[in-house]
Amino acid sequence: MEIYNIGDRLFMIMETEDDFTFERMEALAANNKNVAEWESIMWKFQKPLVGTKSGEKWKLMERIFKLEKP
Repeated sequence: MEIYNIGDRLFMIMETEDDFTFERMEALAANNKNVAEWESIMWKFQKPLVGTKSGEKWKLMERIFKLEKP
């Protein structure tokens, strides 16, 4: 995982296994005290993007370009 910051925005890149799901990740995180503490701290700094649901700050993005070696 990598997290980048510019101004008031964060951008996260995750490398995952093929069977990864956000639902499973959220279920594991829901029972993790450290994750809850991190999220509480981050909500002080992060602002939801336009069009997000209440309480939602992470959104999947569509990749529009990837440069690969020939």
